[in-house]
Amino acid sequence: MMHQQGSLMPSLLSGVFCQCRSTDTHPGADPGGGGRVPPSVPPSAASPSKPVTQQSASGVWHTDEGDHPCDICGGSEQEHRLKVLFQVLDVNGDGGICVNDLTIGLKKLGVHRTEHELMKIVKAGDKDLDGQLDFEEFVHYLRDHEKKLRLVFKSLDRKNDGRIDSQEIMQSLRDLGVNISEEQAEKILRSMDKNGTMTIDWNEWRDYHLLHPADNIPEIILYWKHSSIFDVGESLMVPDEFTAEEKKMGMLWRHLVAGGGAGAVSRTCTAPLDRLKVLMQVHSSKSNSMRIAGGFAQMIREGGTRSLWRGNGINVLKIAPESAIKFMAYEQIKRLIGSNQETLGITERLVAGSLAGAIAQSSIYPMEVLKTRLALRKTGQYSGIQDCAKHIFQREGVAAFYKGYIPNMLGIIPYAGIDLAVYETLKNSWLQHYATDSADPGVFVLLACGTTSSTCGQLASYPLALVRTRMQAQASLGGGPQMSMTGLFRHIIRTEGPIGLYRGLAPNFMKVIPSVSISYVVYEYLKITLGVQSK
Repeated sequence: MMHQQGSLMPSLLSGVFCQCRSTDTHPGADPGGGGRVPPSVPPSAASPSKPVTQQSASGVWHTDEGDHPCDICGGSEQEHRLKVLFQVLDVNGDGGICVNDLTIGLKKLGVHRTEHELMKIVKAGDKDLDGQLDFEEFVHYLRDHEKKLRLVFKSLDRKNDGRIDSQEIMQSLRDLGVNISEEQAEKILRSMDKNGTMTIDWNEWRDYHLLHPADNIPEIILYWKHSSIFDVGESLMVPDEFTAEEKKMGMLWRHLVAGGGAGAVSRTCTAPLDRLKVLMQVHSSKSNSMRIAGGFAQMIREGGTRSLWRGNGINVLKIAPESAIKFMAYEQIKRLIGSNQETLGITERLVAGSLAGAIAQSSIYPMEVLKTRLALRKTGQYSGIQDCAKHIFQREGVAAFYKGYIPNMLGIIPYAGIDLAVYETLKNSWLQHYATDSADPGVFVLLACGTTSSTCGQLASYPLALVRTRMQAQASLGGGPQMSMTGLFRHIIRTEGPIGLYRGLAPNFMKVIPSVSISYVVYEYLKITLGVQSK
């Protein structure tokens, strides 16, 4: 949204103002109500078939609510203005805007963007992946970006009077954990205010930000976090994005602590279903079918009610190191891939998130093996986590702590990729069709999107998770062959068919909704306790 001091706002966007309805207006009049009228656009700009050889002076690019017919081209006025802007930016007149065109075209309009920012604009709008934006792609990018800007403007406009003043800017930044003086707030206003009113209307706000690649606006980031909030027992999701303000003010670590606490409560509450899933993955087969009710009865009969929580201790203990390592790795990888932006695009997030997940999983993987062995143990087999680790080390060596490591690593990509893709698709669909005054989706939409994306991610990676669990458990079964990953896959397909790769899926899905719901409620409670501010 806004950065402190000198970098509080991007450079002012001076767009191209169409003079379609200004022919009867004397020079200097203000038909759009948003500042000075710039000199007329050259006649060559009015025809989309001819390249523009001259640029208009600084002005405002308006999108009126009423789409009036253009007196020059006969089309809608908004479309004509878009064509004018497109032609000004299409420096070489080839019908496409590339990074070089944007660099030259925007400089002529007095707008300065870094090459990285311009690459993000082209990448965000380039649907056919030809390295440039044709007119249709250009229009789609601007309209989609403008919709997001309108959401942010409305959320900042707390008085709902169509204008943002210094007090509203101060309050909005305070909600993000940033305290600025009134003088600093007025400095922000002056950078965008064209008519000297010391308030910003919608046109001024949009013109300032329109060609800035803020495709993950902080307002949307604040409301749509999900990997920190939802814990379904797996930690393979791509980490959430946090604004620069949240990082500076220590809110990031409070979010992570709240997420860790929520995960601990959620995993403990759903531990019986998780243990049943592990038992079904390892022991269930065509000849030894295990049902949900029968599985619970068997666990209680063998070890009493307390046995339902076997393996939960280590499962909760690994939340903190895994979350911390994953997030720190994610931030370092973002720097390594050369991003100086607050947020990454979808592909970059997937790559950085998957690599960070792999690093975190590699660091704590022995704890995963211990969790499986403790969940499968018989009464009296181990006295605790330390005793279990000692037995494994003495009988099987260090290598035993990394059994199933390869299928676990391979499972990160489909899980993280599908979870992220489905969540972003659902989020963008909601923002496009239902967001009007705020980017806040509300509790139920957020829970529904998070549950759906997590379920799809788990479904895609489940066969790899099952093979990982069986490999972790092989030595504890006794007498069974020690098979490789590919050998296990072939064995399961040959003896049980494809359905054998989904043993334990029912209890796994049964715990998704309670896991997500419990972790969300606890997360919100802990946020208040830890002083994490919500809007």
